[in-house]
Amino acid sequence: MSDLDITQIPKLGFGCMRLPRLTPDDETDLDVEQVKQMVDAFIEGGGTYFDTAYIYGGGASERALREALVQRHPRDSYTVATKCLAWSCPNEQAAKDCLNVSLERLGLDYVDFYLIHNTGGKRTAKFDEYGMWDYLVQKKEEGLIRHIGFSMHDGPETLDMLLTEHPQMEFVQLQVNYLDWDDPVTRSRECMEVAAKHGKPVVIMEPARGGLLCNLPDRVTSILKEAAPDRSIASWAYRFCYNLPNVLTVLSGMSTTEQMNENLADWHANEPFTKRERAALEAALAELKNVDLVPCTNCGYCAEACTQDIKIPITMGLLNLEAMTGDHEFVKDLYSWQTSEGRPSDCGGCGACEDMCPQSIDIRNQLKRAVRFYED
Repeated sequence: MSDLDITQIPKLGFGCMRLPRLTPDDETDLDVEQVKQMVDAFIEGGGTYFDTAYIYGGGASERALREALVQRHPRDSYTVATKCLAWSCPNEQAAKDCLNVSLERLGLDYVDFYLIHNTGGKRTAKFDEYGMWDYLVQKKEEGLIRHIGFSMHDGPETLDMLLTEHPQMEFVQLQVNYLDWDDPVTRSRECMEVAAKHGKPVVIMEPARGGLLCNLPDRVTSILKEAAPDRSIASWAYRFCYNLPNVLTVLSGMSTTEQMNENLADWHANEPFTKRERAALEAALAELKNVDLVPCTNCGYCAEACTQDIKIPITMGLLNLEAMTGDHEFVKDLYSWQTSEGRPSDCGGCGACEDMCPQSIDIRNQLKRAVRFYED
């Protein structure tokens, strides 16, 4: 069980992965003066939880927080979470050095929340090989970390395995939003249930699906606006997450002071959905999915048969996501990292996947379509 008191952390968390930039294409060139304004507004609005990572902006995010937050606000007025992406490090020592580097960048003597970053699949093997689980426990005992946890984008089976093998982890960070809640690939609902079973509170990431749920097609927006004309479209995504049980905080990756002010206002105005609003959200979801979708149920039989380890269910899910939202660039960006291993273009056309598919999907043609959409 975790000893974290979820009532002590405000439900809106400041995600610092998408901080404002001075140079649009340079993630290291941040607008620190605007970050200061955002930090001040967040704290004045009652927020305390700041989420960053060793890898964000090549360290620029952590350094910006030192200048905008740590050097300007009392230490007891905020908490900071950062993460170690050990599987991208060349060796064990480099992975373990991430903590000290992060503390130096942030200008902190300790970090409130420290996470093993993006576990799951082959990545978990590196955390195991480098002994990172025990290392976090050791550094917590030494006082350099207050609370330890991990983030993941994998399914509930992986989450259950990790929490069973590492019960010392106090919290988890999961992708949760109303679009992914019953999605056959992401399976947010099941992941939340696993975390609750293990008594671990959840930090929610991607509540608006990277901004996608703030910019819905008109046919979907009209349904939500009819039910609640005065509420922003973004508020539907955040309210869905705020009112889930066992939530430590809900991260919003904000890039402007306008986004900050809107999210603070929506948070303060938060209340559970009425019956009418719940019905509207279900109708909006139905409309969002009322397009020609690949009938993939994420059973995984195709992936087991594939000799090239191609991410077939993930690819089917991304094709469906674009069909629902019409946001090609957003899905293309997801494709670039979600299929970085096992790309559809590696398909040799053997057809073993189709022989195993219970839904009789023309998988080879769908993979070719994904390559045309996202790789050509």
